[in-house]
Amino acid sequence: MNKNFTEISDYVKVVKLRNNKRVAVFLICLAIATTLWFLNALGKDYSATVSYPVKYVNPPGKRFLANNTPVKLDLKIQGQGFTILRYRMMSFSPIILDIEQVTNNLEPNSGIYKVQSKDLIREISSQLSSEIQINEINPEILEIVLDSLITKTVPVELDIQVEFVPQFNLKNPIKTVPGKVNITGPAIVLEKIQVLKTKVNVTNKLESGLSQEIELIHPERTTISPEKVNLIIEAEKYTEKELKIPIEIIHKPDKVQIKLFPSEVKILFTVGLSRYETIKPADFGVSVDYNSIVDNVNNLDILLHKKPGFIQGIRLNPEKVEFLIETN
Repeated sequence: MNKNFTEISDYVKVVKLRNNKRVAVFLICLAIATTLWFLNALGKDYSATVSYPVKYVNPPGKRFLANNTPVKLDLKIQGQGFTILRYRMMSFSPIILDIEQVTNNLEPNSGIYKVQSKDLIREISSQLSSEIQINEINPEILEIVLDSLITKTVPVELDIQVEFVPQFNLKNPIKTVPGKVNITGPAIVLEKIQVLKTKVNVTNKLESGLSQEIELIHPERTTISPEKVNLIIEAEKYTEKELKIPIEIIHKPDKVQIKLFPSEVKILFTVGLSRYETIKPADFGVSVDYNSIVDNVNNLDILLHKKPGFIQGIRLNPEKVEFLIETN
C-alpha cells in the first residue's frame, strides 16, 4: 500500500515539473515576442510634442529683455520612436536664441517685437539632433520687449505712524537721511515711479529723539541706492502759552465804520519748549469777514488765517465777536 502511494506522489511531482517548465518557456517566448514588437514599433516614425527650455542671449545695443518671454517652447517633432522616447524622457541643454538676430529685420510695435515662431524652425533645428524634424512651435508668436536701463533720483515718502506720550510732540518735521535716493531700472518701469515709499513703521509712546534705519519698498526689476534710509524723529516737551491778538476786518468798504466787541482775541495753544519764547503775536493772524454779515445777526465768526508751525491744541476765546456798524 505504501509503495503504491509513493509511486503516485512521484508521478504528480513529475507532472508538476513538466507543467512549470512549459509555463516558463511560454513566459520567455512572450517576453521575447513583446520585446521584438516593441523594438519594431520604436523603429517607426511618430509625432509628439516636447517642452524644450529656451535661453535668450545677446540683446542689441546694451538693452535687455523687459518682459516675461516664454522660458520653454512646445516643439511638435517627428522622428523614430527611439528618438522620440529619448526626447520625452531626458533633459537637454536649452535652445539658444540670439535676440539681435531674431529681431534684426523686425520693426517694433509700441516697443514690442513680434517674432513668428515658424521663422525660428531652421535656427532651432540646427541646435537639435538631425534625427528629428520640427513641424510646429508653440506659442506661434514670441513677444519680445527690449528696454534700456536708466537711473533717476526720486524723493523718499514716509509711511509712518507716531504716537507720543502726553505733553510731548514733534520738535522738527520727521525726515529721512538721505531724503532722495537713486533708482535704476527699465525706462518703462521708472516712468511710473515718482516717489519711493518706506515700509510702514509704527512708533508708540515716543518722548525723546529717534534715529533708526528703515527699508524702502523695492519695485520689481529695479535697484535702489541706498536700499535703506535713516529715519530721524526729534521730540520735545510741550507747554501751554496764551497771547492776545488784534482782530482784523476783511472785505470792509472804505466808507464803512465798524467796531468789534471785543477788538482782540485770546489764543491759547501748546508749543515746544525750544520755541516758547520765539512765538509772538505777529506770528498769528485772526479776522472777521465783513461779507459774512447777515440781517438780524449781530456777531461774526473769528477766523484764524495765519499761525506758526509746530503748535498744537489751538483755541480761540471768544470764537465769535459782536459788531456795531457806525453811520454818519
